[in-house]
Amino acid sequence: MVSGGRNLTKEPRRPRLKLAVSGLTLSLALGLGLGWVRFQLFQPYRGYDTSESLILIPRGSTGSTIGRLLQSRGIIRSQPLFGAYVSFHYPTSLKAGEYLFSQPMSLVDVADRLYQGETHQYRVTVPEGETMKEVLGRFAERGFGQRARLWKAGRRTDLVSDLDPLADNLEGYLFPDTYYVTQAMDEDQIVQTMVHTFRSKWTAERRARAEELHMTTREVITLASLIEEEARLAEERPLVSAVFHNRLDKKVKLACDPTVIYAVQLVKEYDGIIHRSDLQLDSPYNTYLYPGLPPGPIANPGLASIDAALYPAPVEYLYFVSRNDGSHVFSTHYRDHSRAVLRYQR
Repeated sequence: MVSGGRNLTKEPRRPRLKLAVSGLTLSLALGLGLGWVRFQLFQPYRGYDTSESLILIPRGSTGSTIGRLLQSRGIIRSQPLFGAYVSFHYPTSLKAGEYLFSQPMSLVDVADRLYQGETHQYRVTVPEGETMKEVLGRFAERGFGQRARLWKAGRRTDLVSDLDPLADNLEGYLFPDTYYVTQAMDEDQIVQTMVHTFRSKWTAERRARAEELHMTTREVITLASLIEEEARLAEERPLVSAVFHNRLDKKVKLACDPTVIYAVQLVKEYDGIIHRSDLQLDSPYNTYLYPGLPPGPIANPGLASIDAALYPAPVEYLYFVSRNDGSHVFSTHYRDHSRAVLRYQR
């Protein structure tokens, strides 16, 4: 008798196969998703047609707001991803200001530029010999600060009080140079930058030389501003300086035309001509009337004029007159000077 047996044939394990396929699909989806995210984060992108794109990030903007602006201007592909990335990687705010984009950049690089505050800079060149009014006006005309606020910043004597306790403004201390400024800089920052540059040039060696001459910082810069306005040729600066030093030593009036022009500009518009009446203008800046140096600088001198004030040429000249070509005739005696005046100025 044969007893009944069990069917030993095995059924296929289909549930486990489904799980494996589902896992593979999920892994594939995750891989594709991560690949997409990585592509969005690190692949350089440029979605604007122009050669460059200049955008302004307003103060107080959130990551999402910045992301929308960047996406609308073709700087990044994905605003949501940008917002998520910066909220995770940059707990502090991105920097406001103007940013210039001119080449493809990844979302990560764009975010890092905004975090570092690598804002677009504009070049402003301040030439030697301009007055404070002219220097500050130069920035205002370019749209960097308001005139009234710049003028107020130009009276921040606390910036030089240790060097010049007599200063009532920053005339003479707005150092001529090429500056790189941003739209985010305020008026105080612009002025502070120029004063900082002056202080970096007014070295310990130059201060020591001023002490050897028994001159204060204010006196040196005032004298340098006269030299800056009178000398047009580099080689003549030490000679012009020598004339002024010699006249000061002998207590002879400096009779410096640029001081008269400065005095006129303090009370009215200068028309480009020194009139006889201007020479009689009662102003402490009028060195035809008052002996010694004027009460303060009449312009912002460059380093060459400052050094000329500190190191005058070893000559005995007391006079100079223009040849009308940028050069001067220098004389020790008045009779020689008179002849030069008759030849070149009459």
